Amino acid sequence: MGKSSVIIYILTAIMILLFLSQHKPNNPHHRRRHHRHRRLKIRSNFTFTQPNEPPHKTTMHESLNDHHIPFDPLVAQIERQREDKQWEQHYIQTHHPESAQNHTGDADVAKPEWEGFDDAEEFLNDERKFNVSERLVVLFPKIDLDPRDGFVSESELTQWNLAQSLTEVVHRTEREMAIHDKNKDGFVSYAEYEPRRAKSSDNNTSEYESGWWHEDHFNASDADGDGLLNFTEFKDFLHTGDTTNPKLLLWLCQEEIRETDTNKDGKVDFKEFFNGVYDLLRNYDEEDHHTSHQNDHVGELPAKKLFDQLDKDGDGYLSDVDLLIIIGKLHPSEHFFAKQQAYYSMQQADTDKDGRLTFKEMVENPYAFYTSIYNVDDDEDYDDEGYEYHDEFR
Repeated sequence: MGKSSVIIYILTAIMILLFLSQHKPNNPHHRRRHHRHRRLKIRSNFTFTQPNEPPHKTTMHESLNDHHIPFDPLVAQIERQREDKQWEQHYIQTHHPESAQNHTGDADVAKPEWEGFDDAEEFLNDERKFNVSERLVVLFPKIDLDPRDGFVSESELTQWNLAQSLTEVVHRTEREMAIHDKNKDGFVSYAEYEPRRAKSSDNNTSEYESGWWHEDHFNASDADGDGLLNFTEFKDFLHTGDTTNPKLLLWLCQEEIRETDTNKDGKVDFKEFFNGVYDLLRNYDEEDHHTSHQNDHVGELPAKKLFDQLDKDGDGYLSDVDLLIIIGKLHPSEHFFAKQQAYYSMQQADTDKDGRLTFKEMVENPYAFYTSIYNVDDDEDYDDEGYEYHDEFR
């Protein structure tokens, strides 16, 4: 099996060299068609909660449209460093405003490929420094692992995307833990976390005090109940979509009940379920995440069927326990997003529609994997076959 893999990759390497030698972008028109109208764009998932302001809770609809996974580890490295710089600046401004004016941001270390973050996009868009075809030569064998057969399947691409995504999650958790673990014992207590609650008015409890990052959220993330969050528990606290902690899953269900219960009677009836939870479930299950069925009476039939299945005691209401079976769809995991991204990349790059990608297909459709934006000075938003270019991924 090992010899077969070596032979496959020797042959693949020869084909790659021949392919690249025949596809040098010497023709100006060829370069214009495939590159000039598109620029790689550095994205950022940077978010920062201001003091006395609740952290933003991303909705299912926002997650499906805004959750981007970096395809190329080199691009991800640039983005992480720029995001860290933004995060550090905001942290100093909000937590230590007295020293903000004296902070110069010298923590950013220049990389040999680019001098600073301002010219990082120029680096990525200079084919002499960052050539997407050459990058795919490097990345293709790293994706083609199971099995090593000279093709990239949707499953292999999903696993690749997932690995990149989890790297991002771990990095952000390490960054947050370094700040909040004040005694550096490897744990975060609730006192160390120091949640900044919004002030109540007119003796009414604020949304923040009763909501997403309340102490109940912290305690639910504390799987072993010792009052402290280790790294895994703290990661679940910050990124609930991938948790397997039963306490945290139940808390998520309780939050869904609280937010869906519009008449505030402490339970969810069918109308509240249909106009809230079920709409999110449809966004999860369907390709078109922009559809709505608030007034679609036909859509009530499958919704009622699902409601009755979830309503175990048949009392016409859903409890937090009833929602446990679907909570994973209301808070999608990183695997869900990795699979979704792989699917759309395959749809754009798999030109012969055989369900797998050759190296040639990936090189000829690089922007199915690298995020780009349109050049406003060029009107070539469509390829020769009339398909519109997209800018979903990195």
